[in-house]
Amino acid sequence: MDRATYQRLYNALATYDDVRRLSVAEHLEEELLFVIHTHRVTRDATRRFYVVKREVPKLAHQWRRGRRLLEIAQEWRFPPVLMGQILLGELGIPRKRVWQTFLDPEQAPDARLKKEVLELLAHDPIYSPQGMERQRERGRVGEERLYTWLESHGIGYRTEKDLRGKYQKTPDALLDRPIVFLGQKLAWIESKANFGDDVELKRNLRRQLGPYTELFGEGAVVYWYGYVDGADSPPGILLWDGPTIEGITPVLAEGHHHHPKATSEGSPAAPPS
Repeated sequence: MDRATYQRLYNALATYDDVRRLSVAEHLEEELLFVIHTHRVTRDATRRFYVVKREVPKLAHQWRRGRRLLEIAQEWRFPPVLMGQILLGELGIPRKRVWQTFLDPEQAPDARLKKEVLELLAHDPIYSPQGMERQRERGRVGEERLYTWLESHGIGYRTEKDLRGKYQKTPDALLDRPIVFLGQKLAWIESKANFGDDVELKRNLRRQLGPYTELFGEGAVVYWYGYVDGADSPPGILLWDGPTIEGITPVLAEGHHHHPKATSEGSPAAPPS
């Protein structure tokens, strides 16, 4: 997706209603637009979290005087569930009880809060338990697509689960033998069930992808919902989208014996800080 289109969509996707409206108007997949909307909402919430937090005593006072939690969240353009969790904490409800209330509104301290928590959950497709599950399911589907592709080409691999405890950081698929793509040997593939814009790419590189190259060598990351055209491909890491990887017939590297870097004690080297 070109940068201008992405920026236009990002700017237009302020609410969940915008996701549905633009999906019809632009003939774009609703889940792609929801992913972009999620980027916008979560980044804005992170950026403004402490601004909102400073106002919480005043907002709790407004609630006590009869304002609804949803009304307060909408006025501040803040995710309803996040706003509710912050305000319930301000009302003196222990953190564990707050979590329980949003997982099961029957656990709410009183009838008013139960009704209002249900309202918050219904208006938050990102931070509600249902929203979190939607995100996890998207991740599971992406990983299954990757594993299906590897298996269909007879490529052996180990998953994050197989590698747990052996390395400090592990990709979704560490290949038993590297594959060659455009002359580059790839030892691992990471699945990302989201859209790779510049912010996401930098975050993933710092937290995961850079350390993978230190441990295992060169690899690839699949952004199943695409990435911005002209995005910087970090050294040693290829960027793929769904149609790209599923259109590749991989070739195994010949006679390659890869040994992940180890410390002097024999355990894998720690990734750079």
